Amino acid sequence: MSKFAVILPAAGKSSRFSQQRKKVFIELKGRPVWVRTAEQFVNRSDVVQTILVISPDDLEWFKEKFRPNLAFMDIEVVTGGAERADSVLKGLARVRADVDFVAVHDAARPLIVKDWIDQVFRAAEQHDAAILATPVTSTLKRVDAHQTIEETVSRANLWAAQTPQVFRRQLLMDAYAKRGHLQSTDEAQLVEQLGHPIKIVPGSALNLKITTQEDFRIAEHLFDALPREKLPGFLHPFNDERSDL
Repeated sequence: MSKFAVILPAAGKSSRFSQQRKKVFIELKGRPVWVRTAEQFVNRSDVVQTILVISPDDLEWFKEKFRPNLAFMDIEVVTGGAERADSVLKGLARVRADVDFVAVHDAARPLIVKDWIDQVFRAAEQHDAAILATPVTSTLKRVDAHQTIEETVSRANLWAAQTPQVFRRQLLMDAYAKRGHLQSTDEAQLVEQLGHPIKIVPGSALNLKITTQEDFRIAEHLFDALPREKLPGFLHPFNDERSDL
């Protein structure tokens, strides 16, 4: 069985969500968003390491606030950098040498489920690089600085990238070693720069990233509709408030 490490970036400022509370720390259906996300990985037999990357400013508060959760979850907490790519690189530096593949998944995507993880993990094993994505279905408009339409952009062959994004460990390390000054918005962009092909695995619109408070309200409504395997009770000190499917 291949060994996977999972990096969960959670060091963003969440400026589009709230000036007071970061989105990954608020409770979604009774447990913090980052816990909802992390628990989908920490109980997998093929995941041997889970790394949560948070802002240095949050570290002391985080360890005190979430001490009960950390006590019940096998997870490493590291501090991130100024941008997403910097944070993932810091997580990558902590990945064990015996790991075969590294998966990067937004801590703010708590609606991920086992089946989607299974699919992208297996695709990465076959192709060395794979990401979840969904085809673009909306009509796209390019606008100017005054929010006036300049043109309609063809959506043919366009996909919206999601996470997890999964890569053979050495491939991702090589991609970061050669990134230069590029501040990528996802890991696939760095691997693309190497010229390595990346397999698209059809994801789900349900796998949304919480960016705004509206996203959070949508996530609350979608959560109970997600198919989930029942999680072992020892993963966290609090009982879930709903029955898992």
